[in-house]
Amino acid sequence: MTKKDMDQMPGMDDHESQDVHDLSSDQMAQHQDADHHGQMDMHHENGSDHDHAAGHHNHMAGMDMGHNSHHDMSNMNMNHDHGDMGQHQQGTQKNDHDMNGMNMQHSHSGKHDMSNMDMNHSGDHDMGGMDMDQHDGHDMSGMDMGHDMGGMHGMHGMHGMHGMAGMGGMNMGDMRRRFWWSLGLMVIIVIITPFMGMILPFTITFPGSQWVTAVLSIALYLIGTKPFFDGAVSELKSHKPAMMSLISMGLLVTFWYSIYALLANAFLGAHVMDYFWEFATLTVIMLLGHLIEMSATMRAGDATAELRKLMPDTAHVKHGDTFMDMPASQLENGMVVQVQAGESFPADGEIQSGQTQVDESLMTGESKLISKKVGDPVIGGSINGDGTVLVKLNKVGNQSFVGQLQATLLASQTSKSTVETLASRVASWLFWVALVFAIGALIIWTPINGLSYAINIAVTTLVIACPHALGLAVPMVIQRTKAIAAKDGILIKNNQAVLSSSKTIKYALMDKTGTLTNGNFSVQDLTTYQDFDRNQVLAIMSGLDQQSSHPLAQSILNYAKDQQVTPATAENVKALPGYGITGEIKGQDYALVSNKYLDEHHIDYQPLKSDATVSYLTDGRQVLAAIAQGDTIKDSAQAFIDSLKRDHIIPVLVTGDNQATANRVAQQLGITEVKSQVSPQDKIKLVKEYQAKGPVMMIGDGINDAPALAQANLSVAIGAGTKVAQASADAVLISPSLTKISDLISLSRHASRKQVENLCWGAGYNIIAIPAAAGVFAFAGITLNPMIGAIVMSLSTVIVAVNAMLLRK
Repeated sequence: MTKKDMDQMPGMDDHESQDVHDLSSDQMAQHQDADHHGQMDMHHENGSDHDHAAGHHNHMAGMDMGHNSHHDMSNMNMNHDHGDMGQHQQGTQKNDHDMNGMNMQHSHSGKHDMSNMDMNHSGDHDMGGMDMDQHDGHDMSGMDMGHDMGGMHGMHGMHGMHGMAGMGGMNMGDMRRRFWWSLGLMVIIVIITPFMGMILPFTITFPGSQWVTAVLSIALYLIGTKPFFDGAVSELKSHKPAMMSLISMGLLVTFWYSIYALLANAFLGAHVMDYFWEFATLTVIMLLGHLIEMSATMRAGDATAELRKLMPDTAHVKHGDTFMDMPASQLENGMVVQVQAGESFPADGEIQSGQTQVDESLMTGESKLISKKVGDPVIGGSINGDGTVLVKLNKVGNQSFVGQLQATLLASQTSKSTVETLASRVASWLFWVALVFAIGALIIWTPINGLSYAINIAVTTLVIACPHALGLAVPMVIQRTKAIAAKDGILIKNNQAVLSSSKTIKYALMDKTGTLTNGNFSVQDLTTYQDFDRNQVLAIMSGLDQQSSHPLAQSILNYAKDQQVTPATAENVKALPGYGITGEIKGQDYALVSNKYLDEHHIDYQPLKSDATVSYLTDGRQVLAAIAQGDTIKDSAQAFIDSLKRDHIIPVLVTGDNQATANRVAQQLGITEVKSQVSPQDKIKLVKEYQAKGPVMMIGDGINDAPALAQANLSVAIGAGTKVAQASADAVLISPSLTKISDLISLSRHASRKQVENLCWGAGYNIIAIPAAAGVFAFAGITLNPMIGAIVMSLSTVIVAVNAMLLRK
């Protein structure tokens, strides 16, 4: 029983349509296929009452599933698909199903065969207090209670975080808690611990303070280091040590050598300098850097989850002369479903009966209603117009348009998330440099000055390599860039793509409808015939459409309002599915219909030549007027195209619309490269083709743009577009002005330069300090005092932070 099944249990969902109803227990006996029993009323006459009380399936507290006889529950499917878990935070989601107090106590000895019972849960389920006592004699062999969290596909929303490959299990709440606890411990440690053995003005020492420091450091070690150690393990397993490995090496050395120093000083009478101060500050600074980066990335959505929301939970499946509601997840090819006006199609198929107009704009990106009749294909997730149709399904699940789109998106996002960042590469180099110099120093200095001296040199080398500044170099720039962009009307989601790709973009591929155009219907032309008055026919048209919510109707009403024309009073208004609308005004019948209606009713007319959608007003004998409705170019589109050209970026118009319409828009905007009648799959191929010539930016707003957005080096979704597009993109344009995208490119180029500068400050210090600490220049009398090294390290951290704050547009 799936989550969607629960929505359709008797008493939980009432359908107003007389054609759609739930099967009674007698009718169920006529249907042997268990997959078709998505709405079974499980009340049994023998005294076993499975009472699913009316109410939402999320509230099942107190649900009594007592059984007084034998029930075969084999193959019972209780899949709960919660793939849409928002911000990909494992462990922070609210419970999807509250089952507290759910009583499954069996007070009888009857055997319940639950073999093969599938209870896969891909979401969090609170079963606290669930009573499952006295399961004697219950066969639960084969019962699958695996927890499938595949819908989270590797936390793609966090793929912009450099060096965080191993932190996939860490969520924002956990990281924040670790940071604040660590910060509190660090403050105390810094106050009571000498810095490199030196008493600072604020240092407070007392008898036994070194032991207090050790205890606090152990607590800090247990609380603050886990994210980095987990990340290092992941990096080392993939044979790619980077930031996490570098940080972990510094933490391990500073902590354990400090513990050794404490014990040696206390019990062996030695005078070994500890690094508790450095360990504490390194832990907190690294947690702060990654907390900044996580907060800058958590808004990245799950595009596949948004796609799943397009599909209806249930479908009206035809069984004989009746229709039964069943979960859309259980649909199979060959089934016939009824789709009523305003509903989404549950899968791909072919119209078997009826005719309608379908809004496929979410899929195709074009704001044009498409007439559908018997034999025409329909796409799952698209929205049915004003007609009720029967559809024979031919592609369900992964085979459907949405299913294939999900697979394409997942592959594109996975590929994009594996790109190594500049900071990761720098950290990887420093890891090996520090390790090689430390080992080399140990080997070389041991025969010269003894093992104790050599160990001290090696430890100093690794301490000097601690990436304090490097850990803040990129997060500080990211935070500043996002803040500036947000004020400018752009939400940055994938920091990596924005910072690394913008400076090299060569091509800007952009969708037409909703991106360069406004994405909604508006009246482009109104032509009258037989000398009819323009305002008169507009009053009739708007009068017929006054009670309709149809996009075309709203366009005419808005146009009449702009022209200060009062709609006429219409009576007996009726929709003509697939054709238009009819009604009576002052005793005269009128119809506002498509050319198809005129042809079928043999009404002579002069076709209006237009790339837009054309409707004709007729009184049944002659055509009085024609109105063309289409999309209009955004006011900021021309300035945006001009700015791209100034930046030597080639604009390319990519649309699913016809060649004539695409050419008209391209000519108006001065775009020379045009790709028309392009499917979503073709769009991603186009992106790859252009990527072979140079880095590509993709701009779009529709579901059909999502795969291309995920594939492009840099992608921007229009804020007024679909959530699927926004979840797939690296940035979202909230501002209505397209020129803000040009501003983003300029800002990100400046930010990229700041990032390189910070990395140079952070890594440059290490490149110089590590060899000096290892004694490479000792022959010339040049050695690096650990205290001086630590001071310079602190200064480099301050420089990095200040440099990031100096970023401007």
